[in-house]
Amino acid sequence: MKNLSAGNISFIDFKLNGFYSLEEWRPFLFIPYLLMFLLSITANSSLICLIISQKSLHSPMYVLIGLLSVVDLILPIFFVPNMLLSFLFNWSGISLTGCLVQMFCIYYVGSFQSTLILWMALDRYFAIFKPLYYHKYMEITNFLKFLIVPFIRNGLLNITMVSLAGKLSFCLTNVIDHCFCEHMALVQLACGDISINNMVGLLTVFLIPSADFIVVSVSYFVIFASLFKSGNAHMKTINTCITHIIVMASDLIFALMAFMSYRTRNNFSPSSRVFLSTMYLLFPSCFNPIVYGVRTKEIRQRFIQFISKGKVFSS
Repeated sequence: MKNLSAGNISFIDFKLNGFYSLEEWRPFLFIPYLLMFLLSITANSSLICLIISQKSLHSPMYVLIGLLSVVDLILPIFFVPNMLLSFLFNWSGISLTGCLVQMFCIYYVGSFQSTLILWMALDRYFAIFKPLYYHKYMEITNFLKFLIVPFIRNGLLNITMVSLAGKLSFCLTNVIDHCFCEHMALVQLACGDISINNMVGLLTVFLIPSADFIVVSVSYFVIFASLFKSGNAHMKTINTCITHIIVMASDLIFALMAFMSYRTRNNFSPSSRVFLSTMYLLFPSCFNPIVYGVRTKEIRQRFIQFISKGKVFSS
């Protein structure tokens, strides 16, 4: 695939060329990204199997953790294998259609990381403040109703963002300075006005992960205030809430830095931008199973029982 540039051509085939500045060192990135990918697959698969196989873990909170693991398991599959092949064999070609499909899958599936953490926070809120009605609020029929709004919100925003990107004409170059089809990395190659694309991209990141983070923070603040006011401060609950806020804040900072690096004047190198984008997607998939799984006492106890008995599935 040639790196072309013309004013009267709209490219339909592209080349993903992330970390190109590393030159001969670029193939060595295969090792750390492969290890992170294997960690994500192994940790999330183990957690999903554990939750499915243990009836004692079929309560709403653990189901939410299981769903988060499903998201974390699927998300890296959309871009890491292709990225690894690019590092080793320089297989970097992708069509515009393939690019848009990959973009939608990454952003739509990834948007549910923060949404599911939001529902974990609401689960804790109902358990503490509405204990008598907890099972009513969190039974499957009501729970599915609560999911409708996030499904529609995440879907509409991401479909709009990807559709607008697909309507652009790309005549500057066919080389995308990234390892996957990141929205602004593709859009900035367009030869027309991209202000609407820029605005919709920002709107998406502020209405999904940022909004979810705000609601989670408010929910946990209310929980903290109530516990301290009552003088019945459960350190386990406080520790869990603080951990969730720190992890979610870290993920959001990575995401905002990656998004804003394409929209503001800064000293980020192209490779730094690519690194930030890959980290805000891959980092949570690797460490969410540890934060929300291993650090949860009941899951940790069940996992230890699995190891001690040498069983993979049990009732």
